[in-house]
Amino acid sequence: MKKLTTLVVLAIAAAPALAVDGAKLYAEKTCNACHGPTGSKPLMPDYPKIAGQNAKYAERQMLDIKSGARANGNSAAMKGVMHLVSDEEIKALAEYIAKLKP
Repeated sequence: MKKLTTLVVLAIAAAPALAVDGAKLYAEKTCNACHGPTGSKPLMPDYPKIAGQNAKYAERQMLDIKSGARANGNSAAMKGVMHLVSDEEIKALAEYIAKLKP
């Protein structure tokens, strides 16, 4: 029995972490408030439509806003939220945004 328990513990430890849910994060991190529920109808005309955006580009923009490397345009509005988003969550959000229909 001890051997079986050890094998189960090892299998659980070796299992990959659950993937972060981009759709859930999009709502939880309030992306939908400014970019719209589908990323294609922003709240303000000068906010970008992000649905279908290239994932790597979206990820880089969010990371740059978070770090302060990007401080132009409306990035100040996002800066207030980005400190609440981990790099792993940013990647999941970017991948989710890329799958949205423009």
